[in-house]
Amino acid sequence: MIQEFLALGSGVLVGFSLGLIGGGGSILAVPLLLYVVGVTDPHRAIGTSALAVAANAFMNLIPHARQGNVRWAPAGVFAVFGVIGATIGSSLGKAYDGQRLLILFALLMIAIALLMLRKRAGGKGGRQLTPRTAAKLAGVGLSAGLLAGFFGIGGGFLIVPGLILATGMPMISAVGSSLLAVGAFGSTTAINYALSGMVDWVIALLFITGGIGGGWIGAASAARLALDKQKLTRVFAGVVIVVAVYMLSQSLAHLRGG
Repeated sequence: MIQEFLALGSGVLVGFSLGLIGGGGSILAVPLLLYVVGVTDPHRAIGTSALAVAANAFMNLIPHARQGNVRWAPAGVFAVFGVIGATIGSSLGKAYDGQRLLILFALLMIAIALLMLRKRAGGKGGRQLTPRTAAKLAGVGLSAGLLAGFFGIGGGFLIVPGLILATGMPMISAVGSSLLAVGAFGSTTAINYALSGMVDWVIALLFITGGIGGGWIGAASAARLALDKQKLTRVFAGVVIVVAVYMLSQSLAHLRGG
């Protein structure tokens, strides 16, 4: 009962951070599952996290689509090739030593935190899908999917700049369009892990449920705290770095002890 309550509460935290600052929150799903909820197997934590991230992305895709923020053609090409990468990446991730995978995951968290501190700007294009643009989307999508699948993350921090790089679309369109790919990558990774019995379905459901509630609260708070969003992002990035350092110390200690 305590573990289920912690899973629900952890989902609220991730959903709240996503709703509040608009990205990066899902990177905390794996450490929360490991060190708060008490999932002992790193691979099981990654598989469960991937399922929760996918569900969260698809739910957030709906309001963005209604607002016209999704460029379906570029997003579709990116997602299709990204799913190929995610299939390969998640298969490699399953076969990789769990503790060493967590060390790489922690290093990735630090990289994400640093990227969050940089201001990103979009362009004004992205409405027409040319053969050249499609080729760029395919290449970037394949690479982003490979990394997302290997680490069991949504990969939004890779997808948003990737879409802007390939098409020049505005930031709001990149954010909305990225959710299709995030959901596709997460679903692919979750299915791959589930086939090996590496998904805790009950915890994933509670995590998703908590994430919905947390997302609503975060989104409502974001409107009131819009002027302090950059400050909030800096604080969140600092939290991610602290958690990453903790993960590194725990994983290195486990390897030395093993």
